[in-house]
Amino acid sequence: MSFLLRYAVSTLALYVAAWALDGISYGDDWWTLLIAGLVFTLVNMVVKPIVTILSIPFIIVTLGIFLFFINLAMLALTALLVADFTIDGFWTAVEGTIIVWAVNFVATIIATRTRDD
Repeated sequence: MSFLLRYAVSTLALYVAAWALDGISYGDDWWTLLIAGLVFTLVNMVVKPIVTILSIPFIIVTLGIFLFFINLAMLALTALLVADFTIDGFWTAVEGTIIVWAVNFVATIIATRTRDD
């Protein structure tokens, strides 16, 4: 996926998570969502590969389940870096991670089918 497509999908995924869950918020400003989407995209492109490589033993031992916690950490890191983007609690972050994963999954399927046609 190109950077702009990743950015758009990440921003959409964060919007859906904020819309579906009361514990995830980007405040009243839409630009906070755009900044959070940019930061989330960059975190997933730069930090996530490094953390994934360093976590290979944990990923193997847990049969891949640890990848979920890496995704959770990337979402939490985004909330830490963007001032008005907030996640209230661990379980809200877990639910948000599942929603973000689902939106990315659907977007990947759509992008793959569009590219193949």
